[in-house]
Amino acid sequence: MDADRQSFEAYARERGAALSRHAYLLTGDHHLAEDLVQQTLLRVAGRWRRVVAGGDPDPYVRRVLYHQHVSWWRRRTRRVAESPLDTADRAVPDPADAVAVHLAVRDALARLAPRQRAAIVLRYYEDLSEAQVAETLGCRIGTVKSQLRDGLARLRVLAPELARLLEVR
Repeated sequence: MDADRQSFEAYARERGAALSRHAYLLTGDHHLAEDLVQQTLLRVAGRWRRVVAGGDPDPYVRRVLYHQHVSWWRRRTRRVAESPLDTADRAVPDPADAVAVHLAVRDALARLAPRQRAAIVLRYYEDLSEAQVAETLGCRIGTVKSQLRDGLARLRVLAPELARLLEVR
């Protein structure tokens, strides 16, 4: 059992930063992202021996992360209405193009539905295939394709400045 614990701790140290980045893209908040990663690792820790026995633990851990995020979102919508991130009370960002793109992407992602956001992050940020995204989210490839199509269409409406910024480069 001690070897399992050491293996899990090594995985958490090695992949913790990457999981935090993915969680941040899903939540749009550093503190919520940390909570999401902790909750995910707690769920995975009890099953670590079986997870590692199945091969690479990353797909399983990512699936738990995304499903945990969707569960949080569902619970929140039952309690209070979720409002989009308000950018009016934020500090003025650095005028560099990279920062502007980062903020626009973050804000636009925060306004997508959780499944659309998860599909877009997995497909375009993690560079997974549609089949891998479907496996991670536990749905069909057709569902992934429609979530990507609808999510990208919504991003075009929510953040038209992204298209202009990318055309300049």
